Amino acid sequence: MMRNPEQTIGNLIDKQGVSFIGSVDSDGFPNMKAMLPPRKRDGIKEFWFSTNTSSMRVTQYRENPKACIYFMDKRFFRGVMLKGRVEVLEDSETKEMIWREGDTVYYPEGVTDPDYCVLKFTAETGRYYSNFKSEDFEVKPCTN
Repeated sequence: MMRNPEQTIGNLIDKQGVSFIGSVDSDGFPNMKAMLPPRKRDGIKEFWFSTNTSSMRVTQYRENPKACIYFMDKRFFRGVMLKGRVEVLEDSETKEMIWREGDTVYYPEGVTDPDYCVLKFTAETGRYYSNFKSEDFEVKPCTN
């Protein structure tokens, strides 16, 4: 059993160059997508990703906010799935919070580009896999 899920899982997440995000389509089927790592995280409770407002995923989250994110350490074959809900945020404060130099490659009009939005994922539960064992856990608010 993990003594400190927030630290164990946080360390795993911070070392990954790819994250996977899941949504539910209009027919009720799961959809997965590889994405860049979250731009910001608050413990293992809240994560912020940048994406295109026009994307299929944004449409799906607006219809059904249920989601999951997955991070995998392929070197040690361990990973974590977090289940929760996604909010699609388009307010300027949130967009500016995670904006990075070079983002104009994806959003040519800059931080105010109407095709730029933020996905805020809030975890409720998780499942950690390591050493041929899985462990379910509740995600608590950040202890910072």
